[in-house]
Amino acid sequence: MTARIERPLSPHMQVYRWTLTMALSIVHRATGIALYVGTLLLAWWLIAAATGPTAYAHVQAFTGSIIGRLIVFGYTWALMHHMLSGIRHFVWDLGYGFKANEREALTWGALIGGIVLTVLIWIVAYAIGGGR
Repeated sequence: MTARIERPLSPHMQVYRWTLTMALSIVHRATGIALYVGTLLLAWWLIAAATGPTAYAHVQAFTGSIIGRLIVFGYTWALMHHMLSGIRHFVWDLGYGFKANEREALTWGALIGGIVLTVLIWIVAYAIGGGR
């Protein structure tokens, strides 16, 4: 019989210690997927605006509801977070930000920045009358 060769196994998720960078890398992918779905909502809105007042009223009724506003808020956050995470990845592609403290700062910046930008966009939208 042939002796069995003991080979190292590929590490599984249990081996790794979860970090914020690792979690936000996954969130970056998830927000990319969410942007595809949200863009369908944006296309629906644009098509309805071009179609006429009745179709536009239906879209506005949906986006004006609580569920609709939550979806649009989530789309806004996904867009802002994905943009800032993309910038973070671009900085890494340039060869910067790989030290532990720089990596953490970029990650926290993308997380907090996405939330802050989303809230600011909604505050400005309501301030200029978009949230009536």
